[in-house]
Amino acid sequence: METDRTTGNTPGSIESPPQLPPPEPHHHHDHTSACVNCGGPTSFPPPPTWSETSPPPVYRPIRAPAINLPPNNNAQQTIILTPVPQAQKVSVVSPPYHFQTPTKIIHSEDDIRRFRDSATSKNYLGFVVALSESIRGHKISDPCHMSPTITSIISILQTLLQFVDEIPPLQQSARYGNLAYRDWHSRMTENADSLTLQFLPADLNSATVEITPYFTDSFGNASRIDYGTGHETNFAAWLYCLARLGIIKEEDYPAVVSRVFVKYLELMRTLQLVYSLEPAGSHGVWGLDDYHFLPFIFGSSQLIDHKYMKPKSIHNGDILDNFSKEYMYLSCIAFVKKVKKGPFAEHSPLLDDISGVPNWKKVNSGLLKMYKVEVMEKVPIMQHFLFGWLINWE
Repeated sequence: METDRTTGNTPGSIESPPQLPPPEPHHHHDHTSACVNCGGPTSFPPPPTWSETSPPPVYRPIRAPAINLPPNNNAQQTIILTPVPQAQKVSVVSPPYHFQTPTKIIHSEDDIRRFRDSATSKNYLGFVVALSESIRGHKISDPCHMSPTITSIISILQTLLQFVDEIPPLQQSARYGNLAYRDWHSRMTENADSLTLQFLPADLNSATVEITPYFTDSFGNASRIDYGTGHETNFAAWLYCLARLGIIKEEDYPAVVSRVFVKYLELMRTLQLVYSLEPAGSHGVWGLDDYHFLPFIFGSSQLIDHKYMKPKSIHNGDILDNFSKEYMYLSCIAFVKKVKKGPFAEHSPLLDDISGVPNWKKVNSGLLKMYKVEVMEKVPIMQHFLFGWLINWE
């Protein structure tokens, strides 16, 4: 009779039960840890558990980490926990005036903490927030109140643009830092007082000793031939000083953003491209932008409650082409895409992440918190900030 090959039984016979492997002999051990085979105690004592008094050895990588490390979680946590800065009215000074040459005071983390908790810091940041709120829902081309002061400031920035035309870049092989920028910077510095006096009332002419240093430090550093958010902050501080003097009023705020700051941005982009300014203190790919921060704040405010454009719209080339002249945020994105090569998510991961935020209000409040933590509370940036009588050290 044929035998079933799978069971070894002949057809029709009762299938015999499968044979179980013989039981493992019991292991006899003297210690309490269990044997993996039989469950009996093993012959080896257990390894020691790490305690707080004796932590495990620190793992040190063989190779050095990458230079462009992602932002650490502590910084991100600090930004998340920071309250959203609120707008404040700027307190206008009155006579007698005590103008003085402003100086650099911040040198350490203790200085940063003192500045962060001061009324001066809160009022300056409140001014930035007020500027942001003044442009909310408005296009750059929307009509706005134009005072003689605003017109003069725009004219001054246009003069500085003309200086660029008159001082062409030198032929040199270096990627960054065209030496002709130093000539431009010298001409700007030499003319700064006379340019400022174009709009200062006669009784405030003596203010140039205090406000001109903010102005001359707003367009980059002549020795390093670089530019960064610290210089941009000095320009905002110069505008804040003019508000403290009562020369810029609250009704001027929309024009300060849509006319003055837009002109300033045009000038800075020209300087960056013509003279190849190096990014000052850039975070590399992990920063918001190599040069600027404030136009992202103002630009996101412009787009709050926009019917069609969402944060993810920055990936739409047609939107950037058609609307970057009207919205500062889109203008910044278009500029980044123009000067940087490769996938956007690789060269600008932070901006790419922000494009996933559901609405512009959240983008704006997040950027205001980030400006406070990543710009106003960082020693490498604020060590260049100036303090005098109008922006006083408390």
